[in-house]
Amino acid sequence: MNEVLPSTAHTEATPATGWPGIVSDWSSDKQAFKEVSWGKAMMWVFLLSDTFVFGSFLIAYMTVRMSTTVPWPNPSEVFALEIAGHHLPLILIAIMTFVLISSSGTMAMAVNFGYRRDRRKTAALLLLTALLGAAFVGMQAFEWSKLISEGVRPWENPWGAAQFGSSFFMITGFHGTHVTIGVIFLIIIARKVWRGDFDDGRRGFFTSRRGRYEIVEITGLYWHFVDLVWVFIFALFYLW
Repeated sequence: MNEVLPSTAHTEATPATGWPGIVSDWSSDKQAFKEVSWGKAMMWVFLLSDTFVFGSFLIAYMTVRMSTTVPWPNPSEVFALEIAGHHLPLILIAIMTFVLISSSGTMAMAVNFGYRRDRRKTAALLLLTALLGAAFVGMQAFEWSKLISEGVRPWENPWGAAQFGSSFFMITGFHGTHVTIGVIFLIIIARKVWRGDFDDGRRGFFTSRRGRYEIVEITGLYWHFVDLVWVFIFALFYLW
């Protein structure tokens, strides 16, 4: 008697459940992004979410400025400095912008030398980028202290619309926090590069695998994003 075996030609695999199902789902995502490392993909996700936050702040600022009936302060007067008896509008803002944009160039060079495994030049350029970022934050702190001493508060200012103070401190403060965090990470990564952690595969944050210089590029993505956001803040807040 011939036995009839059940056909398996059209049998569908049963989806895994529980922990095996979670592992399977994450594995499929990893295959979908197999050409991109997890670190770089997650940084892009973070930057996209941060874009929405900064975009919301800037849209709110434009809405408030266009809707208020009280005259908005003139940025050329508010952010002017008296140097050697000369009234220089936006001179500090121009220097801050030049410093931050220059740091984007040093960051790009650091990424280039990182992939060449030139750790001395990579570390030096990372530290130079951090120094420029720290200089930017220092000038921003000077700008804040100057405006506070002149009577600017989040709820009022002596030059017109009360919303000016809240918009200024919220937007520039949020961006300055991003720059400060970037400076801290740049110093941490520069130290690891200088010690040779990426060459030796020393275990620790971001250095569990030998030759893992990609973290320099990931840090660069964050830093370029911070610089790009400042361009929009500069255009909308200081030039408008």
